[in-house]
Amino acid sequence: MCFGGGPSKAEKEAAAEQRIEAEEAKSEEIQKRAKQKREDISTALERKTERSGMRGGAGRRSLFRAAGGGFLGRFG
Repeated sequence: MCFGGGPSKAEKEAAAEQRIEAEEAKSEEIQKRAKQKREDISTALERKTERSGMRGGAGRRSLFRAAGGGFLGRFG
């Protein structure tokens, strides 16, 4: 007969601790990446807002434009 073929209790505990540490390290890395993505998105949105120069963003135009396409050009 063959006895003691499997891992001992100490080996099982060590493996469990290593798995927990690996999962914690992986979780920390995921959180770092998520934080960096949020910062990158915020920076990109701020730059876009600065470049557009308008509060309402692209597509919002004055109803009283001098080009004739606004309210006064149609109805005035």
